[in-house]
Amino acid sequence: MTSWKRSIRTVIDVWICAVLFGAAAFGAQQTSESAGEQFVGTWTGMWEGAGSSGGFELTLERNKDGAVTGRVSVTGEPTYKAIFKTLSFDGKKMSARYDFPPDEAAEVVLGATFDGNTAKGTWSLREKAQDREAFAGTWSVEKK
Repeated sequence: MTSWKRSIRTVIDVWICAVLFGAAAFGAQQTSESAGEQFVGTWTGMWEGAGSSGGFELTLERNKDGAVTGRVSVTGEPTYKAIFKTLSFDGKKMSARYDFPPDEAAEVVLGATFDGNTAKGTWSLREKAQDREAFAGTWSVEKK
């Protein structure tokens, strides 16, 4: 092979490697940035525990930066709406925390596992100062 053919081949090989590396890096970045993206939407169902029950609506949406954020609307006793302080996903598992509106000294910790168009999880009402559980229960939702 002549020298100029080897040079062209080397340039082509370098470009192919660069394209493949860039595609792999972009794919990895998209995977990490889109955690929970497949669950974006409104989910409705029920909660129960602590001797009570009611309606539960979970809304997951993308914010302007593309991150998934969330909020809940709870009916029954008590009835309230709250925005998540923290939200994370590990595959199909979600973890979230939000301030408990009726009592600012408490927060709710949510855990859930998504399976297709349904999700089931647990909730725990905790005292912020001591991170001690006061009440706990379960919840389940279906995607609207």
